[in-house]
Amino acid sequence: MNEIFEILEDNALATPEQIATMVDMSASKVKSIIKKAEEDKTILKYKTIVNWAKLGKEEVLALIEVKVTPQRDVGFDAIAERICRFPEVYSAYLVSGTYDLTLLAKGKNMHEIASFVTEKLAPLEKVQSTNTRFLLKRYKEDGEVVEPTETNKRLPLSP
Repeated sequence: MNEIFEILEDNALATPEQIATMVDMSASKVKSIIKKAEEDKTILKYKTIVNWAKLGKEEVLALIEVKVTPQRDVGFDAIAERICRFPEVYSAYLVSGTYDLTLLAKGKNMHEIASFVTEKLAPLEKVQSTNTRFLLKRYKEDGEVVEPTETNKRLPLSP
């Protein structure tokens, strides 16, 4: 059954009929498995990866590391849930190391991300410190190469 989810994760447009052929199962059984997975939140979302730069839309991404004070009985969960409510936060992870949380934030420009960090994130009571790094170029996202590099045009060395 995991094979069905692997296929959907790789290609959300795969139809139940196509998947059924790949996994040697009836289409109705595949539809039933997918419907149940959507209902119980095994499948969280279907996603399209868009190369916005090709469409002329600027988008700034930043990795923000956050050091927080964990709370008694809930640890990092309460502050993480609060941070996740901000629309600028695209993804959030509890991590090991110097910082506790790593956020992927999106904004229209660097100023928007900077304002988010200084006006919304850093002032939160449980936030001790932040470290922001702006992403300069996307090479690969969700397993997909964003901009394939040109083939090597250098001539090979002769023996």
